[in-house]
Amino acid sequence: MYEIKKGIFSVLNFILPLKGVLSMHCSANSGTDGQTAIFFGLSGTGKTTLSADASRELIGDDEHGWSENGIFNLEGGCYAKCINLTEEKEPEIFNAIKFGSLVENTNYINGTREVDYTNIQKTENTRVAYPLSYIKNVMADSIGSAPKNIFFLTADAFGVLPPIAKLTIEQAMFYFINGYTAKVAGTEAGVVEPQATFSACFGKAFLPLHPAIYAQMLETKLKMGNVNVWLVNTGWIGGAYGIGERIALKHTRSLINAVLDGKLLNENFINDAVFELSIPENCTQVPSKILNPMNNWDNKTDYIEQAKQLLSSLEANFSKYDIKYKGKNKFEIA
Repeated sequence: MYEIKKGIFSVLNFILPLKGVLSMHCSANSGTDGQTAIFFGLSGTGKTTLSADASRELIGDDEHGWSENGIFNLEGGCYAKCINLTEEKEPEIFNAIKFGSLVENTNYINGTREVDYTNIQKTENTRVAYPLSYIKNVMADSIGSAPKNIFFLTADAFGVLPPIAKLTIEQAMFYFINGYTAKVAGTEAGVVEPQATFSACFGKAFLPLHPAIYAQMLETKLKMGNVNVWLVNTGWIGGAYGIGERIALKHTRSLINAVLDGKLLNENFINDAVFELSIPENCTQVPSKILNPMNNWDNKTDYIEQAKQLLSSLEANFSKYDIKYKGKNKFEIA
């Protein structure tokens, strides 16, 4: 199932850009005001969870096109992680698991036919697949307007990226082409400490064309639509994995809701010390301390050192593509 889904997506990633349509590995939803939001992110960053919001209509979970007429879904279903899934934390996904859904890599609770979502005996990558129609608040035609806000999701296991930051166009291109997140101990054999991982345009494995082509199309659309781009860390704060704490889902949702309500843009923003990211000083229902990652580290020198290491990794990965950003929708490819 997964191979067929991604095989077709790879074909569309070749065909659609030639027709002037940007193909994207992302989820999308729409508010009551008709405003679309897009969520880019690799596995484990919260793409499915954050787009499945009871207050918004789901357009699609994983694969979309962006034409001159707006956003449209490609795959017609959802493929969600279900590790530690509970109705309280993720009610939309939990309630979509019913007759007709396909659950994989999971175990039953002993002596029952009830799935044990905490069991990772087979793998932490437990999954459930279900049609979009299983989500209560799904958009019937799976079509939305061009987005006003785009979120780049990353689960930073080094604990140095802020929970949210507003990106410039140049920064958006940098983080889009990098497609950064991190692996933590136990996710794969041999991974014993946090490791940075990169996937160009948040979907490198499915891209037959050079990443700069997709980035150039995205930049054109960002400028034409005056779209805001946000980097959202759904990973750790106060230290790396094993030392710090994972950012609470409720806080991430509050930050995203503040963006979609238009309230976060009214807050005062400052630049962080290493990445020069623009981060808000306050947000309703979110502790102000967590917004600036350096404030959560006991040793500020350790934070700066770790942040510089991640920035160096990002710059080294970006350089592999021999891309020089020249502004005005131009990328020079060596």
